[in-house]
Amino acid sequence: MKKKYIIGGLIIIVFITWAAISFQDTLTPYVSINEAKAMEKRVQIAGIRMDSGQFDLQSNMLRFRIKDDKGDVLMVYYDGPKPGNFDQATQVVCKGIYKNGVFHADEILVKCPSKYQQEGVKV
Repeated sequence: MKKKYIIGGLIIIVFITWAAISFQDTLTPYVSINEAKAMEKRVQIAGIRMDSGQFDLQSNMLRFRIKDDKGDVLMVYYDGPKPGNFDQATQVVCKGIYKNGVFHADEILVKCPSKYQQEGVKV
């Protein structure tokens, strides 16, 4: 009877450990541009969009630059459709990997200030 409890307890411990490790691997930390350059894993970088970017319809590639709060600038390549409100966004969050001098984003989140602006208030 004790063997059943020991085996059951071990199975539960193994499952909890596996779940914790799997969950930790899905987390994408926010880092600065300099930190992203030093890492070889998927990270998030928040920054101010510096230009409207260039979108190539042939390759479906968006290229633009962002600047973080420390003043560092980074070229971002995004292989995918241009987000709908990208041109109105002032801030963006890019998720991806830095390699070969460029941040290769696989996801872009745009932060459009007009969405959070009070009605009737001009900026």
